[in-house]
Amino acid sequence: MMKVKFGDVVNRVNIKVDRHHTDRIYYVGGEHIESNELMIHDKGLIKGSTIGYKFHFGFNPRHILFMSRNPHLRKCSMVNFSGVCSDSTYVIETKDDSVLLQDYLLFEMQSDRFWKWAEEHKSGGVNYLINYATLSSYEFFLPSLSVQRSQFIEMFGNPLSSKQKYPLKELGECCEINPTRPQFNIGDDDMVSFVPMQSVSEEGYLCENIEKPYSKVKKGFTYFGDGDVLFAKITPCMENGKGAIAEHLTNGIGMGSTEFHVLRPIPGTSTSQWILALTRMSNFRTQAARFMSGTGGQKRVSASYLENFKIGLPPIDRQEQFAEIFIQADKSEF
Repeated sequence: MMKVKFGDVVNRVNIKVDRHHTDRIYYVGGEHIESNELMIHDKGLIKGSTIGYKFHFGFNPRHILFMSRNPHLRKCSMVNFSGVCSDSTYVIETKDDSVLLQDYLLFEMQSDRFWKWAEEHKSGGVNYLINYATLSSYEFFLPSLSVQRSQFIEMFGNPLSSKQKYPLKELGECCEINPTRPQFNIGDDDMVSFVPMQSVSEEGYLCENIEKPYSKVKKGFTYFGDGDVLFAKITPCMENGKGAIAEHLTNGIGMGSTEFHVLRPIPGTSTSQWILALTRMSNFRTQAARFMSGTGGQKRVSASYLENFKIGLPPIDRQEQFAEIFIQADKSEF
């Protein structure tokens, strides 16, 4: 897996269009691009509109439109029609689809790491802006084409879309949320894994395995086991993407922060990798943030929100195929 600069693998498309003399009938403005939405579903008619002189950039189906102003709005989506947009909307395509797929580029530009970087590199005052020269310097890891083709969205679709590829289920039917702690056949002096919040990265990994005697952690902490998925429920950890699969736990037992929800896959129904990929998606977490309760830095995602979240449940063989690719990608990145 190699690290690349955005400008080395991506083009800004410059199709100049005279909106008064064109066979294109649609335009797209900022009001037509929804935050955290992969596809553009809305558009305006050029004829009879009052769009300004800055709407002179053309786009074609499968181009990505990136709103350069106010990156905190997270407006970056793909179109399936031709039209025009303003000069503050960058029309994006890959330079070589044998190196970088357009679908994967969209997936990368909708990631938390991309939006976090965009926020850190914006300029201006009231209306913040990412200029294209700055955007070109963004760096990201580029996996092989086989891994690019098998990302979550491509295999399973957008979890927030009203149209799902697979039968709609509540997440609580797909996995066990916050499972009850069983009776352990271990003594108080036996060691177990302890996972505080700082031991879970924003990239989806457990950073370290701290061992503690069971007697020290059996009260006041959250229980989980090997293969369970940890989901940080408190702000800002939730929005930043903290979550991981619990693996290689001492004696198969983990105790951790009470600010984790635990999602346990159901054999024959779900896999750890599918659950983690779903719950780490930026649009999943952005949606979850809208339903947090509490005040200030104590806002949390409730267990009931996760239990009632509706998602298209893919067949287990598709999830297992995704799990194999997920594991291989982890090994490559490591």
